[in-house]
Amino acid sequence: MIRRELSVSKASVPTIVTAVLLATSSATYAKGDADCVPMPEAEQLQKVVNEAHAKFKDLKEGKNADYIPILKTIPSDLFGVVIATRDGTMYTAGDVDYRFSIQSVSKPFTAALVMQQYGGPQVIVDKIGVEPTGLPFNSKMALEIYKGRSVNPMVNAGAIAAVSLVKASSEDDRWGKVLTNLRDFAGGADLPLLEEVFKSEYETSWSNRGIANLLFNYQRLYSDPEEALRVYTKQCSIGVSTKELAMMGATLANRGVNPKTGKRLLDERSVPELLAIMLTAGFYDESGLWSYEAGLPSKTGVGGGIVSVVPGKYAIAAFSPRLNEAGNSVRALKAIRYISGKLGADIFGPNAE
Repeated sequence: MIRRELSVSKASVPTIVTAVLLATSSATYAKGDADCVPMPEAEQLQKVVNEAHAKFKDLKEGKNADYIPILKTIPSDLFGVVIATRDGTMYTAGDVDYRFSIQSVSKPFTAALVMQQYGGPQVIVDKIGVEPTGLPFNSKMALEIYKGRSVNPMVNAGAIAAVSLVKASSEDDRWGKVLTNLRDFAGGADLPLLEEVFKSEYETSWSNRGIANLLFNYQRLYSDPEEALRVYTKQCSIGVSTKELAMMGATLANRGVNPKTGKRLLDERSVPELLAIMLTAGFYDESGLWSYEAGLPSKTGVGGGIVSVVPGKYAIAAFSPRLNEAGNSVRALKAIRYISGKLGADIFGPNAE
């Protein structure tokens, strides 16, 4: 077993629960390496992807997000499922080439950029936080009841703070670095800014604008509030397909190196910490239930996408627009949970459905 020391500032010490989860993620990352645990055969991976898609494609539960007006117009029956292995091989079923808005699934990848720019994950602990909130992803109450204010980079407050931390000389430079980083995680794919999504989201972003200004007031935002809000909203409005999202997750499964380009995007020593934050906070206020049922570091978005990482082995991505009350895609979460159970992918041990 690999031992890791957790170094945190006295000003924002994580709770024992988070510290334990950080250690658990680190140890699991080492033990979950493909060299130690045999990978499923290609035929099995394709079979379970096909099964997951077939099992849930006719499910009608949930509804499209409506607080961003344009998301109501996305065809609700779209559904794609992908496994991408750490060598870049893909196993697919359904609408895997349709580009949807990445929304909050972008958050861990910008957090990775910040970690990389500042030399490691300590900047996240010091400047944002790593605690799960137990509250909705856009909660303003969390800013008042938690001393750290921004709380963690997987919720809106922490993600806006992460964008503000990106080292840049101007707003255009900040946006360029965020976009380039996301494209690099997707294997060099030319991920577009979905202009209609950005317009719809930015014009109705009163809640996030309030969050940005509150953070600035509490000295937990590190650029001009409106600049951070615009870049963050653009980040959420990037178009990504399920295949591209799976490649992004496979980069984390491959210890921070993109399987397609070979480019290192996150230092190997920082990957376990990022995965720990994804595990504890990546599923909004259903993160505890998701950890209990699927046991995978994951990130969801109200655009309908979810990416989950099996450390050292592969990533699972799924997309479908209909969401549950917590803002998570019903079909996508069920498909990933099914695959995790069938393949014994739960990082805490096999947990069959």
